[in-house]
Amino acid sequence: MNQIQATLKRENSTVEKSLYMALELSERKWKLAFSDGGRVKHQVIVSGATLELHDAIARARRRFGLSTNSPVVSCYEAGRYGFWLHRYLNSCGIANVVVDSSSIEVSRRKRRAKTDRLDAGSLVRMLIRFCAGERRLWSVLRVPSVDEEDARHLHRELETLRDERTMHRNRMRSLLKLQGIDFSNSSRKGFATYMETIRLWDGTMVPGELRARLIREHERLRQVEEQIRTVEKEQRERIQRGDTDSDRRVAQLMSLRGIGVTSAWVFEKEFFGWRNFGNRREVGACAGLTPTPYNSGESHREQGISKAGNKRIRTLIVEISWSWLRYQPRSELSRWFTERFAHGGKRMRRIGIVALARKLLIALWRFRTHGLIPEGACLKAIV
Repeated sequence: MNQIQATLKRENSTVEKSLYMALELSERKWKLAFSDGGRVKHQVIVSGATLELHDAIARARRRFGLSTNSPVVSCYEAGRYGFWLHRYLNSCGIANVVVDSSSIEVSRRKRRAKTDRLDAGSLVRMLIRFCAGERRLWSVLRVPSVDEEDARHLHRELETLRDERTMHRNRMRSLLKLQGIDFSNSSRKGFATYMETIRLWDGTMVPGELRARLIREHERLRQVEEQIRTVEKEQRERIQRGDTDSDRRVAQLMSLRGIGVTSAWVFEKEFFGWRNFGNRREVGACAGLTPTPYNSGESHREQGISKAGNKRIRTLIVEISWSWLRYQPRSELSRWFTERFAHGGKRMRRIGIVALARKLLIALWRFRTHGLIPEGACLKAIV
């Protein structure tokens, strides 16, 4: 953002036009749309061909009659290409922004033409409007540094491993259930020997192919469980050592009752650690916990939360809110929930827990950033 502002200031002082570029990224081809503020020209290059990208920029400058040193402003939608392209463009002196795809305005017609070429043209025209000062046109992502992005891999790997563990366990239970066998202890040792003792409804052994498949499935399960233990051990050791400020912040969040290793780690590495929130509204909006009223004419209703934020954090903070009610019953937040929602039905409690989640997330941000303990909350006893 600062780089774009500097580019525009340089343009205004030297009366030199900027070249605007939008990239529509796909697996095999990149569609490029160029403009000087009026006309739009398109070019296609091979996906990931950075040398072709520079050649395309040079050709666009010549076609629009711009100098070889004219500033370039670019944009592309966030997606599978991540942030490496953003970092590369910035290193080349190109002011780039990464745009949230869901915030881009589209036609409301029932049927509308949609191609990569049309999308690139729309992007470059919106980029011109954005640079002209229409800041609320779309949402620009805050790009993390390489280290900040790398810090998110440990808990995401752990999340994936736990999903795989559940998948293997459910598959083993389902295969045995097809034979009328109830099985719960899928992590037991000596599984191959145990399979020899299982009998079907008529007293016969489990068929050979099924038995072999279950043994192989159990071996994959044991491997995943071993990897989970390894990752969890590394996580605990890093928190104990406190090598970085981020690791120490995790330990700080864990000092609150109701906040464990998993939740504190995700809150810090995924949310608080690399964003600079200015106020509580920004915290709630980033997690997608802001209200979406619909007031038009005689119609007035509340559509629920926006969900236009970090899904991991939104899901986790709702889960932690239930734990907060259990482990922090005397806190101001728990008393507020009890007074307003606890005596209602299930639906009211589900609505109330989302409201509590937003308040709790803001309280955790204040505790993590300013050291303000949530009112009435208890810290864990130091052993």
